[in-house]
Amino acid sequence: MADQPRRPRTLADARTEAEAAFKKVTTKVAEAPLKKSAAPGIKEQVTLRIDQDVLEYFQEGGPGWQERINLVLRKAAGK
Repeated sequence: MADQPRRPRTLADARTEAEAAFKKVTTKVAEAPLKKSAAPGIKEQVTLRIDQDVLEYFQEGGPGWQERINLVLRKAAGK
């Protein structure tokens, strides 16, 4: 069996092939679920950059400095 001669590709052929390939690999991104409001009293660990003098101010009061920072932030947020 002889191979059939290939016909020359046209710009329309290339575009159609590219669009088909792109459609295969792209999917619609699912919307992120709505974030539920946190239950009271549940803490979440985060990394926070604050000035050294501010950190020292809260740490001078001894243990519980993280809770004191949380209280000040809560008050600033109007909660």
